[in-house]
Amino acid sequence: MKAIARALADGTRQLEDSSDTPRLDAELLMAEALYIDRDRLILSPPDRQVPKRFWDMLERRKAGEPIAYITGRRAFWNIELHVGPGALVPRPDSEVLIASAIEHFEGAKDPKRILDLGTGPGTLLLAALDVWPEATGLGIDVSRQALSYASANARRLGFEARVKLVQGNWADGLVEKFDLILCNPPYVPEGAEVGSGVREFEPDEALFAGREGLDAYRALAPQLPRLLARGGLAAIEIGSDQAKAVMALLARDGLQARIAQDLAGRPRALLLTWV
Repeated sequence: MKAIARALADGTRQLEDSSDTPRLDAELLMAEALYIDRDRLILSPPDRQVPKRFWDMLERRKAGEPIAYITGRRAFWNIELHVGPGALVPRPDSEVLIASAIEHFEGAKDPKRILDLGTGPGTLLLAALDVWPEATGLGIDVSRQALSYASANARRLGFEARVKLVQGNWADGLVEKFDLILCNPPYVPEGAEVGSGVREFEPDEALFAGREGLDAYRALAPQLPRLLARGGLAAIEIGSDQAKAVMALLARDGLQARIAQDLAGRPRALLLTWV
């Protein structure tokens, strides 16, 4: 057995107690250590010694550090984002917001102005700007560190001229109307069980939202009706057990709500439009 294959098997075994996807994690770390992509690693693994940095990264993953922090990047929708400590790691579940927006605007006029509340490293905003190349966007986040990642990602993707990033508390003081509003707020109840390494490494302010996990939705509720343009869409991520509670908070002032499900069939987004 070649050295790379042996190391992957060994790494997978070492990660079994700390990861739900030990083989995938080992492959991603090995590809990063070899400076190649995972497809090449699987289809045509190089015949060479295992870099020391693979074992170093493996130890970090065993301690629960997110793969995205270790490699410094994460794929989301059709873009790749640079991420790190202080910024929420993009999750595949959040892609339902982009898919729902594409469905909403299909056959209609494309959105021109996009707002991303709690933009983090620019996840939703930059993915949307990639879909609609004529649009411009505003990203707001309370974290200066997260905004630094968003700025770097916008520049690297060539979207810098189309993006404005602002440090702020949700949409306080904002008076403009937007065709598309995207938001992945913190919605985890304080004290809830979360995955390995999440509480230890990712920013609390991007995860936890009070005893019921609803504090951010309460803050957003009076802001969304004045921000959403007629014919537009507000796509708000929710916890899988929060649909009824969040709908009661956000379906107001003439906004109607429906639920979008993620790939696992769980409620994952509240979609708000004008009646």
